[in-house]
Amino acid sequence: MTADAGYHSKANLAQLEKRNIEALIADNGMRKRDERFTGQARHKAKPDPLYDKTPGGKKTRLFGPKDFHYDEDAKVCICPAGEFLYQNGSAVVIQGREAVKFTGAKRVCGPCPIRDQCLRHPERTPVRGVVFFTGKTRKPESPVDRMRRRIDSEEGRRRYGQRFATVEPVFANLRYNKRLNRFTLRGRQKVDTQWKLFCLVHNIEKLAHNGYAQ
Repeated sequence: MTADAGYHSKANLAQLEKRNIEALIADNGMRKRDERFTGQARHKAKPDPLYDKTPGGKKTRLFGPKDFHYDEDAKVCICPAGEFLYQNGSAVVIQGREAVKFTGAKRVCGPCPIRDQCLRHPERTPVRGVVFFTGKTRKPESPVDRMRRRIDSEEGRRRYGQRFATVEPVFANLRYNKRLNRFTLRGRQKVDTQWKLFCLVHNIEKLAHNGYAQ
């Protein structure tokens, strides 16, 4: 069984293992871990052939952990404004990873002239917090970990890659070639009829192109 990231959840993966169903289900970070997709970012700049889905407006970049100076030996953190932050957690575990947390003081963050660059909601967030990950904690391998290891393997990538050849061309043909980028009818029954009509034409074309008539 293969499925896209929309079906990736702890509950689904646990049920598959419970029923001994062999499956490959992608997660949201699969392509980022696959070196074959390292150049995919350049395609995002291309316009959509049917409609532009890029969000409007330009977001302001906020300071991230890389903009903070963290001395691991001295356990000291300095913000982009040059102020010291207080350590408020040295053995924190976030999603199975050990981390160190720092937070600013109200007397410093309150009048800071660069609050807008540091806080997503400066009007209601009093201070800035930052987290630095130090390493991973040991924990039993979960169904999610096993699925990630399986789909990242050479065999997993090869087998999951076959899914694109059977599923994606259908959507490409209906949406791009047949121009079905939106339904023109209302109501579930009418929409279902329109969808099946387009699928019927798609299947007839496949049969014709593969010499079924002969």
